[in-house]
Amino acid sequence: MSDQGPDILGARSDRSELREPLAGWLTERLGARNVDIGPFEVPSGGYSAETLLFDADVDRGSGLETERYVLRRELPEPPVYPQQAPGELDVEVDIQYRVMSAVAAHSDAPIAPLVGYEADESVLGGPFFAMGYVGGDIPREDPIYTSAGFFFDARPDQRRQLVDRGLRTMAQIHGIDWQAAGLSWLVAANDQPGTATQVRIWRDYSDRELDGRDHPVLEAGFDYLYESMPADDGLCLNWGDGRPGNIIWQDFEPACVTDFEAACIASPLVDLGWWLMFDRWSHEHMGNQPRLAGEPTRAEQRAMYAAHAGSDPGDTTWYEVFAAARYTAIVVRVMNRTVLRGDMPADNPFWLENPSSDCLRALLDEL
Repeated sequence: MSDQGPDILGARSDRSELREPLAGWLTERLGARNVDIGPFEVPSGGYSAETLLFDADVDRGSGLETERYVLRRELPEPPVYPQQAPGELDVEVDIQYRVMSAVAAHSDAPIAPLVGYEADESVLGGPFFAMGYVGGDIPREDPIYTSAGFFFDARPDQRRQLVDRGLRTMAQIHGIDWQAAGLSWLVAANDQPGTATQVRIWRDYSDRELDGRDHPVLEAGFDYLYESMPADDGLCLNWGDGRPGNIIWQDFEPACVTDFEAACIASPLVDLGWWLMFDRWSHEHMGNQPRLAGEPTRAEQRAMYAAHAGSDPGDTTWYEVFAAARYTAIVVRVMNRTVLRGDMPADNPFWLENPSSDCLRALLDEL
C-alpha cells in the first residue's frame, strides 16, 4: 500500500486468473461502465492476507482514468492471530474491513479509501476486500528501520515527529466509542472484555501452537502475567498491531493506518505495551541498534501518549511483557505454518530462539 520502489515490490504476480473477475466486481462497486486491470504486484512482508497492488483503467463515461488499488485476499492457511470470538470471527480480511470502516467513520485516524468487501469465495477463490492505494514511506523490518531507510536518513526532529504522530494516531483510535461504533462483535458472547480475557485468549492460542512442546521463556512469561495481573484501566478499541511500520507516512505525518486483524476490546495499555515492546525489539533485539538522534526514549513516548490521550499510562512493564509473550507465540504460529507449507523443517530452532523470545526473556530478567 505504499510507494515502496523496486527493492520492496516483488515481481509481477502470476494471479492473472483473478484479473477478469476482479474487474467485473470493481465495475459494479465503482459505478463504472468498464474496468480493465493491469498486472498485479506483490509487496514483500506480511503473514496474514495476500496483498496485491494493481492499476485499473476505469471508464465512468467521461474517458479512462488510471487509478491504483489494493486487494487483500484471505489465505487458506490458519489465521496468524487468535480469534476474539470463536465461531464468529474466523476471516481476517472481514475483521480488517469492518474495523477499518468503524475507524474511518468514528475517528480522525487516516484510513485508506475502502471500496468494498466480498464474502463470496466463488468470486476470487476466497473472501477479499479492495481499497484505494495510499503512497508513502513505511518503516521496514528488513533491514530494520532503525538501521536503514527513510527513518534512519531523517533529521532528528523528523524522527521525533514520526513517533509522536504515531502515538497520537493510536490515541485517536482509543478515543473511539467502540460500542457506539458497532464493535461489540469483537467480544465473544458470554465473555467480559478486558485484560484477563486477553491473557486467556493468548495463553490458549500459545498452548495450541506449542502442542506439547516446551517453551520455557513463554511459560515463564505467562506465569508472570497471571501472577501480576493488573486491574483493567478502561476499555477501548485496540489497534492490535500498533507500531510505526503499520502506518504509511507522508512527510513524517500519518497518511494511512493499516493492519487491524488483531483488533480487540481491552485496556488501551495493551496497545501501548505492544508499541513500546516493538520499540525495544527494534533497538535492543534487532542487532542492538542505538537510539538515533531525535528518537524519544520509551519514557518520553509514554509521556507523548499521555499528552494525546489525556491520561497518564503509568508503569507499562506488565503490558510490555504481555506484548512480548504475544509476539513470541505469533512466531511459533508462523513457524508452524512454514512447516506445513514445507518451507522449513519441523526441527528448525527458530520457533524457540528468535528476537521475539529474546525480547521476552530480557523483560523478564529486568523484573
